[in-house]
Amino acid sequence: MWAELICGLVIFRLLRRFFSDDDTLEIENTDSGALFSVANKIEKIYDGKAYSGLRIPDADTGSREDIDIVIVTKGGAMVISVKNFSGIISIDSDGSWVCNAGDRHKAERHPDPVAEAKKRVSVLESYLEQRGVPLPEGYISCQVILANPKFCSIHSNYIPPEVITYDQWTVLKPEAKSLFSGWFKGGLRAGKKEMQESIHQKLNFVLSTAPMWDRLELKSNKYVLGEFLEFKGKNDDLQDLRNIKRSKVSRLIVQQFSMLGFAPSKVQLLYSPRDFRNDGASASEWKELTIRASTEVLFQPQNSKKVRKFKMSSILSMSLSA
Repeated sequence: MWAELICGLVIFRLLRRFFSDDDTLEIENTDSGALFSVANKIEKIYDGKAYSGLRIPDADTGSREDIDIVIVTKGGAMVISVKNFSGIISIDSDGSWVCNAGDRHKAERHPDPVAEAKKRVSVLESYLEQRGVPLPEGYISCQVILANPKFCSIHSNYIPPEVITYDQWTVLKPEAKSLFSGWFKGGLRAGKKEMQESIHQKLNFVLSTAPMWDRLELKSNKYVLGEFLEFKGKNDDLQDLRNIKRSKVSRLIVQQFSMLGFAPSKVQLLYSPRDFRNDGASASEWKELTIRASTEVLFQPQNSKKVRKFKMSSILSMSLSA
């Protein structure tokens, strides 16, 4: 009996490996997954619009500053850093965080996440001003969210007020809007409603057109941020895909053909032309094509030197930055 069970398990894994994409199986609960989970919840809590995976140019260094999330509401904006820290955290005198997960021999040391978040606020404010959206002082605040359920505690006499621990995050409710208190106490109390609405509209437009990472949405609620490189597959499929490039397309959706539970041989792609004048393409603007499900997307994940390959059959959607 045990031999039959083991043989069945081996065969199942072999079949799964054969019909599935290897790199998809390697994508587990990554930082990108935590980031999008936080973004979805934060939109509901603050009734705002969240922009994830931003790459904001830093005029002082000539590089780009990665910003996990910017949430925009009618009363203000917030830069949110999502940290996947686990275990027990201690804060050194220099502000750095030391993580002891227990299952690793060596503790991990990280730069002060609050100082990083404040720097990102400054970089974002400069970028917005360059694009014609100067903001009142205190309009943008920051938070650091510890989103890993394996987080235990912070051993410190002082926990920065900008930090939301995992336990606090799980019980955060929509009424907790005091996080945006800075500008509420200033501009709103002064009755500058028209200025506030104008800033809100301009801010959403600029952030929607700001540089950001490309993103893949995979099955099983998995996300990958990084850079789309190219397609790999049969020549006829690549010929059909020749117009799918970031200069022309902002997003594509993969629709699977159901085949009684078997891996599909073909997939249908819906893609929208890039148009900065609108928030998204209308139904009449979406175009479609059909290609082999085995066609691969070559993708360079954020903070990784390894190029990953994802089969079309494992992808739900792909968004491309301009």
